[in-house]
Amino acid sequence: MNKEIDLLERLQYFFGFDRFKGQQEAAIKSVMEGRNTFVLMPTGGGKSLIYQLPAMILEGTAIVISPLIALMKNQVDSIRGMNADDDVAHFLNSSLSKAAITQVKEDVMAGKTKLLYVAPESLTKEENIEFLKQIKISFYAIDEAHCISEWGHDFRPEYRRIKPIVEEIGASPIVALTATATAKVQHDIQKNLGILDARVFMASFNRENLYYEVRPKVKSTTQIIKFIKQNEGKSGIIYCLSRKKVEELAENLQVNGIKALPYHAGMDAATRSGNQDKFLMEEVDVIVATIAFGMGIDKPDVRFVIHYDIPKSLEGYYQETGRAGRDGGEGKCITFYSYKDIQKLEKFMHGKPVAEQEIGKQLLLDTVSYAETAICRRVILLHYFGEKYESDNCGNCDNCLNPKEQIEAKEEIITALTAILEVNEKYKADHIANILIGNKTAAIKSFNHYHLESFGMGKDHDERFWNAVFRQAMVAGLINKDIENYGLLKVTGKGHEYLANPKSFLLVKNHDYEGEETDSSGGAPSGGASGDPQLFSMLKDLRKKLAKKLNLPPFVIFQDPSLADMSIQYPITLEELQNIQGVGQGKARRYGKEFIDLIKKYVEENDIERPEDMVVRTVANKSKTKVFIIQSIDRRLSFEDIADSQGIEVKDVISEVEAIVNSGTRLNIDYYIDDVLDEDHQEEIFEYFREAKTDSIEEALAELGEDEYSEDDIRLMRVKFFSDLGN
Repeated sequence: MNKEIDLLERLQYFFGFDRFKGQQEAAIKSVMEGRNTFVLMPTGGGKSLIYQLPAMILEGTAIVISPLIALMKNQVDSIRGMNADDDVAHFLNSSLSKAAITQVKEDVMAGKTKLLYVAPESLTKEENIEFLKQIKISFYAIDEAHCISEWGHDFRPEYRRIKPIVEEIGASPIVALTATATAKVQHDIQKNLGILDARVFMASFNRENLYYEVRPKVKSTTQIIKFIKQNEGKSGIIYCLSRKKVEELAENLQVNGIKALPYHAGMDAATRSGNQDKFLMEEVDVIVATIAFGMGIDKPDVRFVIHYDIPKSLEGYYQETGRAGRDGGEGKCITFYSYKDIQKLEKFMHGKPVAEQEIGKQLLLDTVSYAETAICRRVILLHYFGEKYESDNCGNCDNCLNPKEQIEAKEEIITALTAILEVNEKYKADHIANILIGNKTAAIKSFNHYHLESFGMGKDHDERFWNAVFRQAMVAGLINKDIENYGLLKVTGKGHEYLANPKSFLLVKNHDYEGEETDSSGGAPSGGASGDPQLFSMLKDLRKKLAKKLNLPPFVIFQDPSLADMSIQYPITLEELQNIQGVGQGKARRYGKEFIDLIKKYVEENDIERPEDMVVRTVANKSKTKVFIIQSIDRRLSFEDIADSQGIEVKDVISEVEAIVNSGTRLNIDYYIDDVLDEDHQEEIFEYFREAKTDSIEEALAELGEDEYSEDDIRLMRVKFFSDLGN
């Protein structure tokens, strides 16, 4: 039997997949052949399988060096979930008791453990080094390898010590894996690990299912609440730069009826990991976090990632947005951008070593150019990682769907560069902007800058416009900002060239998103679309119940695409279940019984024929708004909130509610009526309808008094009357 068939067979047996993705197979073969291997694949590209499958097949134990305890626990749970035995995978870190550590070491020594996850800090402990010297190591896998490079977005000095320790334990092949690395970072990783000879496998950085959008940071909290309410029940992560903002925003969301929790390094460990678990277990929909969150999050159905603050680097941005839509379904990535945030980040760099400032300055400049660009966001992102995107319109980012207006600004660029030179490159952007618009500030008076030729030369535009000119000239490389000297603007060699030979310069006008009610989904496919919606929903409920009982994240049991496939194929035996996408033999044996029992019962009760082709059942036709309103009332949302999130008036909500109740559905709106009417007034209207000959609102108003009641009060009580007595 040749190796190719063998690998596919093993893949099906251990993981339940019938094919490899992209370059997985070639990379796995490289590991199997004992070669040093470097894997660069975006989040969701299936990196972990590249070391997990060889580890299951090869003799000995694979040592996986991983930076986060949460990440290890998730990975170990996931592998155990696919296997009949728990001792197949273990982790070794500071969270374990002495007894647990002894058990782990016994299982490893007995040859039962195929994957041992170790934190870099644990790897340096003398007793662990001595222990690892005694076992057969199949290979070392270094996950999140970008942590090695100080040019990476998540540098960790302890990662630099991996190579000498590995050499002390005993050399074995090394597999380095990361989801983000520019050419510079990649070289740094390989050099530091001594694997410049490694076979390199690079997947495309393009995540087609992700929709990218940058919005001006105006009323951002309101925008976020609206967005989440329009994406009811979907999982999402919101990133903020400060712990204080995380706490504030989480509280704001909770007050607005959104199931959200905070996460940051300042919280005590138990609360922090408790909040993370609630997110994984689907007890909350949204986590508001600092960038400390998410490196270990293997949650496939995150449907949106929002950046309340712009990240410090494009690598950080790519890594964080990459946590959306890992199952290939919908993923919306929305970033709120204000240049003030960039200035704050620049301030943090003061006092740091010059080399570190240089790196930080360059990374920030790349971020600004991404945020302010008018061209396709995918083109910019992929170019950053050394990849060329062939199309100039991806059809799934804000710039491609809502092109920004550009204006010719050749004259303005010349004016700006001339003004910088006229003050001998010794002033900051805001001072030069004031000179250009002719604003006699105290500083301008004291330096006599109102006598300059440039004074008032740009008074046709405001300060905001000139700041945009400086930023975009910076992005184009015509000027730079000296952070060490308080951000003084300097004209570069390229800028002097431009003054000598001016040419067309297109300036991006900021696209104003305020007041737009359009759906900005960008047509990304929705996650986990299922054949039979009712069965899909029942399977999700069962998964949630089982997850709670076993204290595991739901996706460890079965992922959404697997449940969707079940709702199409209707498997009723364990053998049939193994034909479902993402279900291997171990998974079927471990969790399958309750699922096939539920499906069998469902098939019998609904008299479903199970033909070989796809069965699609239609769902009762209720308008989207009606369904949304019923769900919102169940969750006791105020009518004002319901109206806001649907972009309609409260009156329209009441009309929809009237139609729902009139068609025979009972709705309990007491919680809302209690907020707007006291008990006596409620009783008076209720009694009126009990005695009245018609349900006319006009007649009720005339009888009860327009100065005492509004039309809405009467309508709400009429709904309650019908609902309580009629339905």
